[in-house]
Amino acid sequence: MTLETTQTIQATYPDLPPQPRILSTVRQFSEKNPAFSQGSLRNLIHLSTERYSSKGKIPDNGFDTALVRIGRKVLIEDQKFFLWIDAQNRVTK
Repeated sequence: MTLETTQTIQATYPDLPPQPRILSTVRQFSEKNPAFSQGSLRNLIHLSTERYSSKGKIPDNGFDTALVRIGRKVLIEDQKFFLWIDAQNRVTK
């Protein structure tokens, strides 16, 4: 379901409870969306936090907004992932 569809349903039926978030492990997300390999997703997760090198601070990629961390487990929130992809597209245009 797209974000626009969800917003339309919520506007029409404001008393409906919110839909649960869809969370996936890296493997599950990669299986549902084969365009994104596990390796590429793990690289995005690695680059999602600010880090430092000998030349100074390296900024994050903003992917952290689509992640849910529970201890060492990292889950990807499906809807926020695609919103992040759309935001990346808007920045480069």
